[in-house]
Amino acid sequence: MDVLPLLLLVAGSAAVAGLARRTPVPAPLLLVAAGLAVSYVPGVPGYELDPEIVLPLVLPPLLYTAATDSSYLDLRAHMRPIALLSVGYVLFATLAVGWAAYLIVPSLPLPAALVFGAVVAPPDAVAATAVARRVGLPSRITTILQGESLVNDATAITAYKVALAAAVGEGATWAGGVREFLLAAVGGVVVGLVLMVPIHWLRTHLNEALLQNTLSLLIPFVAYGIAEQVHASGVLAVVVVALYLGHRAWEVDFATRLQEEAVWKMVAFVLESAVFALIGLQLPVVLKGLGQYQGAQAAWYAVAVFLVVVAARFVWVYPATFLPRLLSARIRGREGSLTWKGPFVIGWAGMRGVVSLAIAFSIPLTVHGGASFPDRNLLLFLTFTTVIGTLVVQGLTLPPLIRLLKLPGRDVQAETLAEANAQAQASRVAEERLDALLTDERNALPPPLADRLRSVLERRRNAVWERLGAVNPVTGETADDTYRRLSREMISAEREMFVKLRDHRYIDDEMLRTLLRRLDLEEAAAYREAA
Repeated sequence: MDVLPLLLLVAGSAAVAGLARRTPVPAPLLLVAAGLAVSYVPGVPGYELDPEIVLPLVLPPLLYTAATDSSYLDLRAHMRPIALLSVGYVLFATLAVGWAAYLIVPSLPLPAALVFGAVVAPPDAVAATAVARRVGLPSRITTILQGESLVNDATAITAYKVALAAAVGEGATWAGGVREFLLAAVGGVVVGLVLMVPIHWLRTHLNEALLQNTLSLLIPFVAYGIAEQVHASGVLAVVVVALYLGHRAWEVDFATRLQEEAVWKMVAFVLESAVFALIGLQLPVVLKGLGQYQGAQAAWYAVAVFLVVVAARFVWVYPATFLPRLLSARIRGREGSLTWKGPFVIGWAGMRGVVSLAIAFSIPLTVHGGASFPDRNLLLFLTFTTVIGTLVVQGLTLPPLIRLLKLPGRDVQAETLAEANAQAQASRVAEERLDALLTDERNALPPPLADRLRSVLERRRNAVWERLGAVNPVTGETADDTYRRLSREMISAEREMFVKLRDHRYIDDEMLRTLLRRLDLEEAAAYREAA
């Protein structure tokens, strides 16, 4: 096995993603553009996207990290719009885009067109939420987009299997399709519910952070594999387990949480970078097999399908947003007033991604009886152009659109005030606990050490309130910012001195590592990374 192409893909995509952080262009778009540019550079290895790798090996960890970072309570609070998008819209898009493709491409049979509809139905909200975080979308819209991305792949994959069974002549019926869909959905949820409690119990009873994080890396693959083995939805199984573990992450020890956050950030960064680069690298593959469809005809099909995909999302989003509110006073009272702007952003944030391409490449070459699958190469091309079109057109215009609509962003002042109040309540409880413990002679401490515990607690309590206070007129920093900066400078001076002592052989490397780790933990506590 030649590992050099894989290493080049990972290293190159990571470098481009790192460069994207220094530009106003979202990383997914720059990665796709780089993939397109590199795909025709002489000597670059051919990269053909393999669904047997993407679906079971790439999709589960991406779903897992997205779900553990999501809020179960927020998702539950917005369950209705999320379900309407992740299930209702995907099924609607399958039918609407499939029917349109059937009318646009004369040689395309309706069953094959519905297969294509299912392929391009699920938006990839990784790109949308990346843009949302950059421009500060309201939390409700971000939550809805994140929730949609966690479930819509399961809906699309199941719809694809049902449509494919009809297209290849396996005698699928509407009733059978609905039954298979329900069994996959319910089965995936059940598998997740069965696995989540024992996995969490195991996580909390392993005594070493290294073992706990090894288990963490295996969880998404275990959940996905078991669910798929019993013909249930692996996507839903991973999401259910991850939401439960994320909701109860506070029960795991701090060392595990620190390591786990770093590990999964790295995994998500590498995988997301690689899959978006892979999208661009597919251009030679999809063009190679176009055959009779060349030039203006293929371009016309691509533009027409792209417009249908974009329009179909708006056709679904607005009625799904406003009809329930018109029909239910309870929904109106619970959700308050709503303008056309939020649904418009959700409608425009329908970029497609690697899951659509992976499903498209899994379309078989032949149908029942040995005949070729109708227009398979054209469907691959149309999937590719739809993914590229939505990423480029919608991805590039989404940030200026959000700024143009002047949507209210996150209320940082209100969030800081809520954080300060929460910290004040927690500090009061901790102080009461400390006072109670110090009355026991078994916990006797010299006054300086007891005062040190109280000063640490007071520092933690005051730090958030200081962010609400006046800023330094020279530096523009709050007192809390200045405190963290000076603390980091002091720690940096200590670190440099430890290294000098090691270099002059006053201490050995093992002692250096011990001392540096202690400083690292202090720096992590003193210098909170900006959100």
